[in-house]
Amino acid sequence: MSKAFTKSLLLYNKILIRRLKSLITRAPPAPASATERLPPSHKHESSTAPLDALPAPGTTDDDNDNGGRAGGGTIVCEVEGGLLMSSSTFPYFMLVALEAGGLLRGLLLLLLYPLLRLLTDELAMKAMVMVTFAGLRKDAFGRLGMAVMPKLFLQDVSAEVFHAATSAPVTAGGARRRRRCVCVSSMPRAMVEPFLKEYLAVDAVVAPELRELGGYYLGLVEDEGEVARRMDVEEVIGAKGGAVVGIGGQGCSFQHIFQKYCKEVYVPTESTRRRREALHPRRYPKPLVFHDGRTAFRPTPAATLAMFMWLPLGAPLAVLRTAVFLLLPFSLSVPLLASLGMHNRMIASSSPSAGDKSKSNLFACNHRSLLDPLCVSAAAGRRDLSAATYSISRLSEMLAPIPTFRLTRDRAADRAAMQAQLARRGLVVCPEGTTCREPFLLRFSPLFAELAAGGVDVVPVALHLAVDMFHGTTARGRKMLDPLYLLMNPVPSYLVQFLDPVECGGQEARAVANEVQRRVAEALGYERTGLTRRDKYLILAGNEGVVGAAQDGGTKN
Repeated sequence: MSKAFTKSLLLYNKILIRRLKSLITRAPPAPASATERLPPSHKHESSTAPLDALPAPGTTDDDNDNGGRAGGGTIVCEVEGGLLMSSSTFPYFMLVALEAGGLLRGLLLLLLYPLLRLLTDELAMKAMVMVTFAGLRKDAFGRLGMAVMPKLFLQDVSAEVFHAATSAPVTAGGARRRRRCVCVSSMPRAMVEPFLKEYLAVDAVVAPELRELGGYYLGLVEDEGEVARRMDVEEVIGAKGGAVVGIGGQGCSFQHIFQKYCKEVYVPTESTRRRREALHPRRYPKPLVFHDGRTAFRPTPAATLAMFMWLPLGAPLAVLRTAVFLLLPFSLSVPLLASLGMHNRMIASSSPSAGDKSKSNLFACNHRSLLDPLCVSAAAGRRDLSAATYSISRLSEMLAPIPTFRLTRDRAADRAAMQAQLARRGLVVCPEGTTCREPFLLRFSPLFAELAAGGVDVVPVALHLAVDMFHGTTARGRKMLDPLYLLMNPVPSYLVQFLDPVECGGQEARAVANEVQRRVAEALGYERTGLTRRDKYLILAGNEGVVGAAQDGGTKN
């Protein structure tokens, strides 16, 4: 291949990717001003105080010296445009359409977007519910709502509103008492409640229910009047226990609640919302460690359109990348894949004596995707490395450019198989047992350290995977499609960092596993956890992730 052709191909690829990423990547919001104040409510007592100056719970009008403002025993917060920085609900419905309904349902929703812009908020919501939920199974979406939706919601939570709504300020008596937080939303309860209660610890949620028949959603949703008649709103809000303060949003769902129960309402302007900061992941009440789904970007209309425009090019590109990886030696495939947009960066160990990876036989790495062993093998320049896998698809086994062998979850049998492979060639293992997309490391199984007790040193390998359109792992979908989705990304990139070997002589296997986990976590800046593969599948799929012979459909990522 000539240098001129390679340069032109690389230039074309960079231009195309830059234009796609300009549509997909959302610019981070500008920092909120320290003196930003919300405008006064037009319905209630006027106030120009910022959100962090909300009155303490349990106080009365006489206890306040700021103009006779009411106490804040309960906070009623609107989700759209209030708790969430964006007032648009389209990305959340698009995510459900893509993950639960498929590409055709997502395409239909995208084609209807110009019409949705012409409708009122209420009619547009009903139309999106119809297109997104009609015909979906209720039990299937229940797990998806917990596994897929929270990630997208949490990325859009306003730090200012969240802290104001859930903080525990000091009362007049000097004690701290947490405000009761009630969220109201025009989106269906099945979409918002798992995120609000599980990850933000909201006390109650007021939202319409989806209508169903025979375990399937009909695509119809309650209106606000039906919600008010079905539930005791006064009891849910806790209006009898003290004054209620409202935080409104754009469109103001359930206006009658704010008008009837809230003595004071804060309503942000559009410019105020744009200056808010997103809630930092380290400030989440519950860390988001696991999430599922294929969509790796916020599916706004422009980003979704870019995805559908990319698919006709991305699918054949994924096939081409696969062929390059399989048919060419690493010395040729790695630079050629870089010209095709797949970037791999290798960082050698800091120890000169450990830099010769040809003499190392046992590599222990964290698990990010099915291609982890291949990237380690390519970075080490060795095709003799074998990979320990668990229930990968037969197609993946046949196409793998390096030897693979299956683990059975029988400790004695797995140890014997790994020992036999290690005696013949090098071995790559992923002690986490499953993938984790977030900056966390799961507990490392000590089985690999038991193999090294005979004097073989373990080389920790830190892996970081960055994708911009599709996730190459799933706990609920078809595992055989994982490599295709990963390679369809415009610019997937791997960082492979070889660390100094860990000497295993005289140490317990568990201590060695913990040391390897610690070194990998420090190299990547990740947080260590005691969570396991079983924990992941109980959260995302409702099972323990054990695959029988009859269910051999793909790798358990």
